[in-house]
Amino acid sequence: MNKVQPHSLFTDFDISLFQAGKHFRLYEKLGAHLIEVNGVKGVYFAVWAPAARSVSVVGDFNYWVQGEHQLLVRWDGSGIWEGFIPGVEKGSLYKYKIQSNNHGIITEKADPFALYCEHPPHTASIVWDLDYKWKDQKWMQTRKEVNGLDKPYSVYEVHLGSWRRNAEGKFLTYVELADQLVNYVKETGFTHVEFMPVMEYPYDPSWGYQLVGYFAPTSRFGKPQDFMLLVDKLHQAGIGVILDWVPSHFPDDAHGLGYFDGSNLYEHPDRRKGYHPDWKSLVFNYGRNEVRSFLISNAIFWLQQYHVDGLRVDAVASMLYLDYSRKDGEWEPNIFGGRENLDTISFLKDFNEAVYATFEGVQTIAEESTSFPMVSRPTFNGGLGFGMKWMMGWMHDTLQYFKKEPVYRKYHQNELTFSMTYAFSENFMLPLSHDEVVYGKRSIAGRMPGDEWQKFANLRLLYGYMFTHPGTKLLFMGAEFGQSGEWNFESSLDWHLLQYDYHKGVKKLITDLNQLYKSNPALYEKQFSPEGFQWIDYSDHQNAVMSYIRKGANEKQDLVVVCNFTPVVRENYRIGLPKKGKLSPIFNSDETQYGGSGVSNPKTIKIDAQPWNGREFSVEITLPPLAVVVFKLG
Repeated sequence: MNKVQPHSLFTDFDISLFQAGKHFRLYEKLGAHLIEVNGVKGVYFAVWAPAARSVSVVGDFNYWVQGEHQLLVRWDGSGIWEGFIPGVEKGSLYKYKIQSNNHGIITEKADPFALYCEHPPHTASIVWDLDYKWKDQKWMQTRKEVNGLDKPYSVYEVHLGSWRRNAEGKFLTYVELADQLVNYVKETGFTHVEFMPVMEYPYDPSWGYQLVGYFAPTSRFGKPQDFMLLVDKLHQAGIGVILDWVPSHFPDDAHGLGYFDGSNLYEHPDRRKGYHPDWKSLVFNYGRNEVRSFLISNAIFWLQQYHVDGLRVDAVASMLYLDYSRKDGEWEPNIFGGRENLDTISFLKDFNEAVYATFEGVQTIAEESTSFPMVSRPTFNGGLGFGMKWMMGWMHDTLQYFKKEPVYRKYHQNELTFSMTYAFSENFMLPLSHDEVVYGKRSIAGRMPGDEWQKFANLRLLYGYMFTHPGTKLLFMGAEFGQSGEWNFESSLDWHLLQYDYHKGVKKLITDLNQLYKSNPALYEKQFSPEGFQWIDYSDHQNAVMSYIRKGANEKQDLVVVCNFTPVVRENYRIGLPKKGKLSPIFNSDETQYGGSGVSNPKTIKIDAQPWNGREFSVEITLPPLAVVVFKLG
């Protein structure tokens, strides 16, 4: 085999963009690319390693011998090493052997831009391409019409390794999921799937949140094209795809990004900014332009090459605050004396601007657990530019409330009503995510108080309240059928529970709630606007009852929602209404088909000209036990 030949995919403009932190398609340049030079097929390799004295490509094509194929450093000071190696083929294994200028340290690294990686615990990169014939043109052309902030957005969060396993207890492949998962999500009516990180990661117990292969879908479940097939099939079924994206930290595995060329290349050199004490991992240097190019290119890559419709950005709070999980003396204030990480703020704005400028009909979603202002407001208004933000306060307060025995709930109704005091300060998504069903917190169903009937009635009430509360929705897998035990990433969900009526009833309820959400504009058209919500009565603590109106663009489609948080049936319960006419019940979580007791209202209820709750009109209804009822106001 011939030695490395000089060749470059970079132009001077590429280099200037890279060094300015503005090259958002780096994956087209760095990494391993199957090309033909002067009629000879082979692979062009390029890697960023400015502290290197020499860089060799080692692989199964040269018996992993250092020095056989030494890359050439560019003359322009960019720190990029590159070259063409004839004869290397798709499927070849490789790494970079880097001898550093830093005391001659030698590192052996996987390619940061590898498209495919060996199955862990093996750690080599694999020469690959992204050739695939997509069949989701209809979705891609119209997704902006179904993926907007004024559209129903109901997300099913999935951990691919434990959603379902085969008879031998092994992972389902991407191809198998493209059949089974797609059919299930379509059946239950979710509008989107969110995958916990699919990028290559070495350690299963990290659930994918400790990434080493930022540009490679994990090989645990198949090849890159197999993952494309899964996305493609979801799109063909009319289901959007959101990926969990982790720019907040990365592990220090020997083959990963840490100490890449014998220097702090990707991580911040100051341990107060470059090391995460909670996760024992490294933190990106957001102030280094080349690192910003790497990260934003990675976001663009998944949206471009894998047709992804959104990115949920993990652990944003840990990125925003210099003192996050740090004691006094373990962090340094910014130049203004504050605790905000100014480099992160600038990076996140650049990231969001690049995403929204490049793609129509996509969304970015921040997992941000603090009151940092304007996370989901446009950058031109001073915001961070995300499309949505997880409403962690709602999640915490609501679960706190629901675990209380109903007899005590009248003392804690403010835990539920408080969310409406800030509900429209951001574009909020209501999450009941994987983090809420691990580490001794119990499953969502397992937190509900009372006997078996009450537990499931409470669960149905919780979901009914969630789907009628302003904001988009997210449920972690298993919650939709009342998984009893905590989530275990090493085994399948407890699908056998669906043979039991209560669990079957919860799944039917979620299916119907998804349909209710999608078919009633009052629940989504103004889900981020105070115009879309109006209290009827939040002060009936004594009965633990809450009532409100959800509004869309057309007032003829307004909905009335009443929640009874006790097991007491309340007959002749009066609520005030803004106009005369009639109420027609369209949803009741106490129906027998869901496992409820079947307490119901007439098909039509006439509204009286009797003042109540400060309104001119009112109506008497029956409140089923531990239930939510939804009426059309006509």
